Amino acid sequence: MEQREWAVVAGSFAGFQLLFSVVSPRVSPALASGFSCLAPGKLTEWNSRLVSTAHALIVGLFCLYILWFDDAVNADPVWGDPSLVKLNVAITCGYLLYDLLLLACHWSTMGDGFFVCHHLAALYAYGYVLSRGVLPYFANFRLISELSTPFVNQRWFFQALSYPRSGNLAVANGVAMTLAFFLVRIAVIPSYYSKVAATFGTPAFVRLGLGPQVAWILSSVSLDVLNLIWMYRISRGLCKVLGQALGKAKDCCSEEQNHVPKSHDNSHSD
Repeated sequence: MEQREWAVVAGSFAGFQLLFSVVSPRVSPALASGFSCLAPGKLTEWNSRLVSTAHALIVGLFCLYILWFDDAVNADPVWGDPSLVKLNVAITCGYLLYDLLLLACHWSTMGDGFFVCHHLAALYAYGYVLSRGVLPYFANFRLISELSTPFVNQRWFFQALSYPRSGNLAVANGVAMTLAFFLVRIAVIPSYYSKVAATFGTPAFVRLGLGPQVAWILSSVSLDVLNLIWMYRISRGLCKVLGQALGKAKDCCSEEQNHVPKSHDNSHSD
């Protein structure tokens, strides 16, 4: 790994730590009046999720730029010029190291084995991208999944502030979150693995060697298994919230109908 990538990883780690410990505690009260009333554990997670949202927007938008405009990577997905991809991956690696440290320090309130597995699998694969510059297209493609993260975090913010789960804002975010998660993490699975399969047996694939091949396939499958599990959980949660919202709407309609005055029969005779 070149000095530039080491510097970006270190700068990313420090930058996200600064955002967590200094920026978020000062900015969040202005963004949400209920922030100061949260319990200490929730305050920590709030700051963590604000950092997560910032990382997702930075990396996700950078991914789209590379996907649309980096012709070298798109032309050669295995050995194309990885300069921009390595920069983006280095930002993510710094964030993942920051988040692993945060999880370790606050395991009792924020610990999640799925997130640890996700982070370790990602770091394992991205290590090859940074050290050897291989598989830039696929590394970039995986990072597009971060675009669903802001919606996931927004759901937690609503819950922390005691917004009603069946309220309009919460329901709208739940629908947007489920749609975004499906589009950037699940719907892309067939096209991703078709691109993977197209490289099998090619000179570029053989040139990778066993280590990068195993890291690539193993991390991809592991991450997608986790994504499918999360998709199942999110879908169940959305169905439950939509059910509550529909039930609430029916109750309101029933109450309105009960308050409509009944017309009197015309009983007099001419």
